[in-house]
Amino acid sequence: MKYLKRSIDKELIIWKEEDSRKPLLLRGARQVGKSSVVRNFGQMFAHYLEVNFESEPEVKVFFQGNLNPQVICEKLSVYYNVPIVPGKTLLFFDEIQGCKEAIASLRFFYERYPELHLIAAGSLLEFAIAEIPSFAVGRIRSIFLYPMSFNEFLSAMNQEGLIKLKQQANFSNPIDPVFHQRLNELLRKFLILGGMPEVVSTYLRTSDMLKCMRVLDDLRLSFRDDFAKYKPSVPPHRIREVFDSAAEQAGNRFVYAKVGKDNNYRQVKEAVNLLIMAGLIIPVYKSTANGVPIGAGVNSSIFKLLVLDTGLFQRMAQLNIAQLLVEEDSNLSNKGAIAEQFAALEILKSSSPYLQETLYFWQREAKNSNAEVDFLLSHKGEIIPLEIKSGTKGSMRSLLLFLEEKGSSYGLRSSMENFSTYQNVKVCPLYALGDFIGHL
Repeated sequence: MKYLKRSIDKELIIWKEEDSRKPLLLRGARQVGKSSVVRNFGQMFAHYLEVNFESEPEVKVFFQGNLNPQVICEKLSVYYNVPIVPGKTLLFFDEIQGCKEAIASLRFFYERYPELHLIAAGSLLEFAIAEIPSFAVGRIRSIFLYPMSFNEFLSAMNQEGLIKLKQQANFSNPIDPVFHQRLNELLRKFLILGGMPEVVSTYLRTSDMLKCMRVLDDLRLSFRDDFAKYKPSVPPHRIREVFDSAAEQAGNRFVYAKVGKDNNYRQVKEAVNLLIMAGLIIPVYKSTANGVPIGAGVNSSIFKLLVLDTGLFQRMAQLNIAQLLVEEDSNLSNKGAIAEQFAALEILKSSSPYLQETLYFWQREAKNSNAEVDFLLSHKGEIIPLEIKSGTKGSMRSLLLFLEEKGSSYGLRSSMENFSTYQNVKVCPLYALGDFIGHL
């Protein structure tokens, strides 16, 4: 399968050239492309050694007892017949969650063998880390990977020119209508396909949307099969119910009581936490938005849940993909939900890969005057409210109410519209939202 370029590639090159580097821990949900990213990066080295603790469990014996990194590397080099030479070899521990001793060894690689390039990654890695009493705080650099962004999708489609055009456009200089229409067409396609690398690769190879839908269904089933590995105290069927309910309740405050028929509050709550840890669902917390940091006003008991990928979401929500492809305003029953999913993911994908961003929304509940803003952004000491619209129309009442109450200098609306400005509200096309966030 042809490698699809990722924005994280340049971060790995920067890490490679550092004089003093920490072992790199690549974190993210299953199937987002972690292993492919590292294998592609390994081509920059004279030697590449991949240790997979899931497919080759026998190598775990090298990490029992003595965790001296030089001793471990000597044994691995002999076992795989690959030289491990500092500066010339990339050592990759894949599926590292299968060997907790290997996770514990990472700190010693930093302390005693910092000249060696070492990357680790794994599925369900967060569960293994949570069980290690003193994880190597300050001795490992984490980097977070999500499904492909819209820009990465455009790049895979050889649309570098469109990326450049939309990045050059702004609120006073909108993009040419012809290119605006083309970008919206590609955006609709991306909403359906999502950014899981296997799906994008299948589309590039076949141009067959139905084949891509089958790949998405396969991915969804593989995620569900994994639920048995999560935690014995929460039955897999409960986790499946919560996962499905996250799609059903998308766009609204998540309500535990709406999950399943024989509801068990404790299990549902724990299942939510497990799915968040696995990276399959993403929480958006309610904040009072009274100042920065936005998290200072958070109410962690009130949140929305979003699915990891728009492609997975539309399969789970059973959206009408034919209608989504052809209608100008994508006038679907769940149109707002999929646009909101896309926006949330673009915010995360456009943020620093070294931090795991938390998402927030604002909601005011008053008699005869309810208002809600989809997302809150922080920029230069103030909060910028962000409202998502799936089409080209829609009221901005909540956004304007927020600006009046909180005194922010401007608000942001993202939709299928071209760049424009309405008084103190800036309109950014959904297809350019990642560019805007990346420059905040």
